[in-house]
Amino acid sequence: MNRIGVMIVDDSAVVRQVLQSQLTQDPEIEVLHAVADPLFARDRMKQRWPDVLVLDVEMPRMDGITFLKQIMAERPTPVIICSTLTERGAHTTMEALAAGAFSVVAKPKLGLKQFLEDSASELRAVVKAAARARVGRVAPSVPLPIPVREKLNADAMLAPPTAAAMHQTTERIVALGTSTGGTQALELVLTALPRVCPGIVVVQHMPEKFTAAFASRLDALCQMNVREARDGDRILPGQVLIAPGGRHMMVVRSGAQYHVEVADGPLVSRHKPSVDVLFRSVAKAAGRNALGVIMTGMGDDGAHGLREMFDAHASTAAQDEASSVVFGMPKEAIKLGAAQQVLALDQIPGLIQEQLGH
Repeated sequence: MNRIGVMIVDDSAVVRQVLQSQLTQDPEIEVLHAVADPLFARDRMKQRWPDVLVLDVEMPRMDGITFLKQIMAERPTPVIICSTLTERGAHTTMEALAAGAFSVVAKPKLGLKQFLEDSASELRAVVKAAARARVGRVAPSVPLPIPVREKLNADAMLAPPTAAAMHQTTERIVALGTSTGGTQALELVLTALPRVCPGIVVVQHMPEKFTAAFASRLDALCQMNVREARDGDRILPGQVLIAPGGRHMMVVRSGAQYHVEVADGPLVSRHKPSVDVLFRSVAKAAGRNALGVIMTGMGDDGAHGLREMFDAHASTAAQDEASSVVFGMPKEAIKLGAAQQVLALDQIPGLIQEQLGH
């Protein structure tokens, strides 16, 4: 069996040591080299080009973003970026994602060694997913979520749907759930939509601070207005609300109008925000007035929620394997019979626009 060759580039000796120790615990992964900066990395890459790069962004002699852009121009390779959980780190992350980073490990400023050890299994999974992605599919993705040992479902935030939602309203809403590979997928979908479109609510797995920068980037690119959701926001046609990192977002109904609740709570399906929480709330509040689409991502967050939307007579769809960076979340939803349609990424904007005619 050919092991996945990984190169670590980070100026912190502690980070290099911990990452190398944790990654090599997996028999499918081989750490080729762990070096302090991109110039050292260049020398080692002449010997063997890695399958996956784990790259810091703030280093002496050459920063990680410059090196990332060079790599993607010379020989596109899955790159996992290390970025700090700060406002500055969030903007750097958006730049890395735009340049083609596969995923981002969001590192805390304090307790770094413990965080890397606690998140090792998640990082190993991301490395494997990156190695499996075809070069043409290597796409901007999301910061790595902080893992939790106990896996809670949406019951931790709201009760399951008990009856069909009221449907006497002309307002329709669209709920999108994405994770690994989702930033580029959302960009493709949302930039293809016209200004006149149903209100859209989105959960993209990202930590606190990152979602505001992501929403700002999308707002500059899209005809629709895009921003990070605030508690009490009304879901309006022509507007996209992105769930804030570190908070759950739920749809509620008041008369004929839909609003969002943004609330703290435990991690659900190992995520906060959780797609399962959003989709369950849409099933309860909107039922047949909604469209739910689950897109590229690792794990199974959103699969059960999409099934609940399906059972509440909402329209449902899943992204297909060929266009997904990681066919985890959509695959699990399809296995549950939650998706009425399985579509390529470029077919999803058309499906959303169809909601105007319902």
